[in-house]
Amino acid sequence: MKLKQNQLYTVIALCVIALFVVVADHVFDPFILRVFNLCAIYIILALSLNLLNGFTGLFSLGHAGFMAVGAYVSALLTMSPQSKEMNYFLAPIVPILKNITIPFFPALIIAGLTSALVGFLIGAPILRLKDDYLAIATLGFSEIIRVVLTNLQTVTNGAQGLKGLPRFSTTYTVWGVAGLMVLFMVMLMRSSYGRAMKAVRDDDLAAEAMGINVFKTKVTAFTVSSFWAGVGGALLGHQITTIDPKMFTFSFTFNIVLIVVLGGTGSITGSVLAAILDTVLMEFLRFLDEPMDFLFIHTEGTPGLRMVVFSILLMVVVIFRQKGIMGGKEFSWDAVLNFRKKKAQNGQTDQDSPDKSSPKEGGRHA
Repeated sequence: MKLKQNQLYTVIALCVIALFVVVADHVFDPFILRVFNLCAIYIILALSLNLLNGFTGLFSLGHAGFMAVGAYVSALLTMSPQSKEMNYFLAPIVPILKNITIPFFPALIIAGLTSALVGFLIGAPILRLKDDYLAIATLGFSEIIRVVLTNLQTVTNGAQGLKGLPRFSTTYTVWGVAGLMVLFMVMLMRSSYGRAMKAVRDDDLAAEAMGINVFKTKVTAFTVSSFWAGVGGALLGHQITTIDPKMFTFSFTFNIVLIVVLGGTGSITGSVLAAILDTVLMEFLRFLDEPMDFLFIHTEGTPGLRMVVFSILLMVVVIFRQKGIMGGKEFSWDAVLNFRKKKAQNGQTDQDSPDKSSPKEGGRHA
């Protein structure tokens, strides 16, 4: 009975979210709609990194490299020959890519698969490393990918990047893919593969003693994470309609790591909430970089001030909530209903309890 009730609540919540997405696409102005869609893209990227850092225990800093691969592959497959000719003015594009133009969704899947292949080729030799050594190795490979993209002039257009990408990342597309990502993560964590990843995270020696192939589990998690990072990078490229190697530096990966830590490593719900909070706050605090005249505060504009304030807010959260917003917990209807029931019981108890300040019945009055 309780299971059916929870399923009903879930269906209602999904319908409300879908309705909100439809309303947002028609009501929000272009700037707010852009921020709204960026929230969905950052949800995908945060969950893909949390699959490694939170659920498998692999500290990776190479996410930006896989995002770059996905963004460039999708762009090269969807741009028209005329757009490619306008971009490649320093050196002509290789003939095999010049006239290729395919629909967006096949290009999105190919972009993810290409990133997964690169992730597998990188992960297979370096996943025998642990902790800081693994983080340094993945960061190094990410920088290698960026340098390669910068120097492949006839393929990626080098440092000039690619401009005029088709805006295929519509509201329905990015939130639809984000919904699929959340569903994929929920189903994965409930499967035997997800339990094996958590076992490797908690104690890889004990997991190996229980018969789990630790190396295979790590490589699988790294490959799947790279796939979704490539998909997220492709969606980001078609959202802002321009890409270049400077976009995919370590600072981009660091921003995704912050989202994962802020939400709680090992929490799907936490990554979703933190991705939305991080994206909205970064745009909401933009006014701090501009000249202000508020009561006794007068500034001429300090570029980067919003990052200072944002960092302070993050420090406060990390100090007072070290495990993140959700810690390792997930949203559940049972927890919500139990909280409401407990709150109602406490309110009823307060009403039924006698007033301590009033004299007891039959007592002596002053």
